Amino acid sequence: MARVAVVTGGTRGIGQAISVALKERGYAVAANYGGDDAKAKSFADATGISAYKWDVSDPDACEAGLAKIEADLGPVDVLINNAGITRDTIMLKMSYDQWKKVIDTNLGGCFNMARVTFPGMRERQWGRVVNIGSVNGQAGQYGQVNYAAAKSGIHGFTKALAQEGAKFGITVNAIAPGYIDTDMVAAVPDDVLGKIVARIPVGRLGQAHEIARGVTFLVSENAGFITGSTLSINGGQHMY
Repeated sequence: MARVAVVTGGTRGIGQAISVALKERGYAVAANYGGDDAKAKSFADATGISAYKWDVSDPDACEAGLAKIEADLGPVDVLINNAGITRDTIMLKMSYDQWKKVIDTNLGGCFNMARVTFPGMRERQWGRVVNIGSVNGQAGQYGQVNYAAAKSGIHGFTKALAQEGAKFGITVNAIAPGYIDTDMVAAVPDDVLGKIVARIPVGRLGQAHEIARGVTFLVSENAGFITGSTLSINGGQHMY
């Protein structure tokens, strides 16, 4: 029986690439999304992957979403926490709502989804959690104190949760993408994006499928001795 994988923010961008890559490797995939019904329907029609709508910042919605997926597909053994938003501005102009929404979605969503999937993984003595962080959570970025804080928090969350899951056969890892050629990056002004690419040693943006490859490795049996790690996929933009 195929293992069931949930990918939050799984119908577009990096999440879409992850969902498709997991399906191609035999997983039964459920792709969560937060708002764009038309995009989600187009994704589901094109890929055959079921899309489920809920807000990952809402704990009750996460519980209900998981229950629906498990009723449809079976117990969830793989969780990819990919859902994320931006509300960019400098700190002195940032509203409390801009701060809170990014923290609640990007970091709170990881907690909410891990909280509802972890018990089943523990019971079955096997699980894989991959949290999608960011190079900007490692290095910081002007105008992104909310986003950088949330993504940095994901890396600490990953290391702590890995220690809780290890003896139950659950690995917890993170991937920190650099600048990837997605709709989110496409919204960056051309002059700013040009300066960003100039700082990437390989001289280009990354592709979503390159992140997906990292995810498929980390959730595989071959990665069973890797936990609490962050895999940086950023073209050499940030090395440490």
